[in-house]
Amino acid sequence: MSITAEQAQQTLDEAECLYTEAEVGAALDRMAAQISDDLADQNPLVLVVMNGAMIPASHLLSRLNFPLQHDYLHATRYCGETRGGELTWKAHPTISLKERVVLVFDDIYDEGITLAAIIKKCREEGASRVFSAVLVDKKHDRKTPIPIDYTGLEVGDRFVFGCGMDYKEYLRNVPGIYALKS
Repeated sequence: MSITAEQAQQTLDEAECLYTEAEVGAALDRMAAQISDDLADQNPLVLVVMNGAMIPASHLLSRLNFPLQHDYLHATRYCGETRGGELTWKAHPTISLKERVVLVFDDIYDEGITLAAIIKKCREEGASRVFSAVLVDKKHDRKTPIPIDYTGLEVGDRFVFGCGMDYKEYLRNVPGIYALKS
């Protein structure tokens, strides 16, 4: 179901701010420090999962002060909806993963189906090691269990948007993280 810009603004006006822009920035600082400690000497390839991770990845990558390469992939189950469906691969990385240390960065670890498929694909493509990082880890018991190496923030089992995550294809650009009112 598509919405108008006015409906998106109303959703934002009525939403609860879970994390401010400053709190998101502090989480990205922590993640960058941990990633730097672990991967600075590994020549990593950072794979950004589109579209959700595009915005937070730009903020994270600018905090990583060591040589790395980055690329993107686009695999999604949402396609503008608020519930996931069938996994759709829209774009694959163009840089070879063979014998590379890969860091997959996604916006949110919700059910983990998409992220698990991406990690599996990286291994199939010959990555020597695969790490995962998410800006937001949603806490509930419906997850596909996968190891998350770097987590920025945690949220309860609510629909969240902002900082890359969308509400019906709007509000990705909002700098904080918001939840729909219950």
